[in-house]
Amino acid sequence: MSKIVGIGACVMDTLINVPYYPKEDTKLRAVSVKPAGGGPVATGLVAAARLGEETGFIGVLSDDASGDFLLGDFKKYGVDTANVDIKSDHRAFTSVIWLSAETTSRTCVFDKGDLPPLVLDGTKRAAIENAEILMVDGNEMDAAVEAARYAHEVGTKVLYDCGGLYDGVERLLAHTDIMIPSEEFAMGHTGADNAEEAARRLYELYRPQVVVVTQGKRGGIMFDGEKIVSYPIYPAKVLDSNGSGDVFHGAFAAGLAKGFDFLKCCHFSSAVSALKCTGVGARESVPDFDTVKKYMKENGYEL
Repeated sequence: MSKIVGIGACVMDTLINVPYYPKEDTKLRAVSVKPAGGGPVATGLVAAARLGEETGFIGVLSDDASGDFLLGDFKKYGVDTANVDIKSDHRAFTSVIWLSAETTSRTCVFDKGDLPPLVLDGTKRAAIENAEILMVDGNEMDAAVEAARYAHEVGTKVLYDCGGLYDGVERLLAHTDIMIPSEEFAMGHTGADNAEEAARRLYELYRPQVVVVTQGKRGGIMFDGEKIVSYPIYPAKVLDSNGSGDVFHGAFAAGLAKGFDFLKCCHFSSAVSALKCTGVGARESVPDFDTVKKYMKENGYEL
C-alpha cells in the first residue's frame, strides 16, 4: 500500500516554450511544444515517488487521449492508479502553459473539463487508512473534505497544498495537519498584512500541527505555534518554474515519510523545488533523493 496518497487536480498540460510573451494580436514562433502531466496533488505525488516514496492517486480520469496520457504518466513514474476511476464521454482537466525564457515565468489558461466528482468507496477509504499522509489541494472539494475527516479518524496526516481560494475552503482547512499555503492564499484568506501574521492567524483559526507559507523567490516561513522560522530558496539556474510549488508540496510529504522534522522538510522541499526548475517539465525534472542530498551538502545543509 502507498505511504502517501492524494486527492486533487490531475491536469493534461501543453507546455509552450517561447522566447518572450508576445503582444496581443501578433504571431510568435514557439521554441518547443510538449505534453506533460500537471496538477498540484498529481504532480506532488510524482515528486514524492521520484524521491523514493510509495504513492497513489485517488481520482477520476477520462478515457480520451488526455486521460490515457495522464494514466500512462502516473505509471511511468511509479504512482499507483488502482484507485482511479475511468469515465467515458467526458472531458479531462486540461491547460495550455506559456513559459517565457525572458522572464522565467509562466502563464496558464485552463479548462477544468466535465468529469463527475470523485466518490469515495471502500477501497479508496482503505487506501487512506493504510497511508501515512493524505495530500489534498482544494480540488474535488467534497471528496477531499470527506477523506480528510476519515483520515483523522484512522490516524493519517492531512497535508493541504493551499493554492486557490476556493469556495468552502475553510471546510478543508479545518481538517488539515500540515498546512502549506502560498503567501497570496495566506494573506487573502486571513486578511493579514504580511505572511508572518497570516501564518499566526491560520494557526489560531484551524490549529494544524504546522503552517508553512511559501514565498516564491524569497523562500518562506514556518510557524509551529511557538515561533516563526524562515527557510531559504536554494540557488538554481531557472529554465522552467512551472509546477515548482506542486513539487515543493510533494517533497514535503516525502520528507515527512522519511521522518524529517518540519524545518528539515522546509529545507528539503526548497532544494528539490530549486533543482526541478533547472530542467523543463514539472515531473521529469524532479531529482532523485541522492541528487538532492548532494546538492544540499554543496550548499551548506546536511540532511
